[in-house]
Amino acid sequence: MVALFCKSEISGVPIPATSGDKPKIIAVANQKGGVGKTTTAINLGTALAAVGKKVLLVDLDPQGNASTGLGVDADSRGLNTYDLLLADANIQDVVCETLVPKLYLAPATTDLSSADVELADHEDRATRLRNILRGEDVGQFGLDYIFIDCPPSLNLLTVNAMVAADSVLVPLQAEFFALEGLSQLMLSVREVRQSVNRNLRIEGVVLTMFDARNNLSRQVEQDVRENLGELVYKTIIPRNVRLSEAPSFSMPALLYDHTSKGSIAYQKLAAELLRQNSRN
Repeated sequence: MVALFCKSEISGVPIPATSGDKPKIIAVANQKGGVGKTTTAINLGTALAAVGKKVLLVDLDPQGNASTGLGVDADSRGLNTYDLLLADANIQDVVCETLVPKLYLAPATTDLSSADVELADHEDRATRLRNILRGEDVGQFGLDYIFIDCPPSLNLLTVNAMVAADSVLVPLQAEFFALEGLSQLMLSVREVRQSVNRNLRIEGVVLTMFDARNNLSRQVEQDVRENLGELVYKTIIPRNVRLSEAPSFSMPALLYDHTSKGSIAYQKLAAELLRQNSRN
């Protein structure tokens, strides 16, 4: 079923052949919580896996919501991203399979909550994740994409993600303070680009939790598009009950109900991302 449900939205999209090469690394980041960041990472990864892409989701949030949302409960998480960053664990011992074929997970536990403080004592504190994800051991997985689900703050974990990444994908809730928070994130991206990762760019901004009946949502969309132009994805993720329900069943919304408006939107977002990357 997983291999079939996205065909209606993604069929005919040029699929860039990246297997065998280095995977594209995308940090999913927004320092504001509750904007659909983890939902985006899970469902975008699922949609890409459904059309044959091999995807790794790195859970870098101590809350571990991405791990739970992919069906890996806390009791079954052995080595995790804390061990990867601070205990010299090998990535092949951390990565596990998920409910979705071709979608793999480096899980997180609450151990990661102390990582920000512990990393501060290390000289390579900002580059640890980059060294791991761009190391030879990752090659054995034959990945096309790596998504990093960042914590809802601009701390050392998020900096590690940006330093490791090729680009940053920004889920942006359609609300009044959206642009204010976005400007802070853009400044952080610029600082990382200037100091450590000069190739870092914005992959795109995706509007989430959008209510078309709400005048404010439409106004936020207009403001964001006027300010950021083509950086904003055409696809909009609606506010949708099925997207909210799926995590309580420990599965992506695209498995929980692939016909829901939210699931269809993420299929369209995956198609848009593939088209964008086929041109690059």
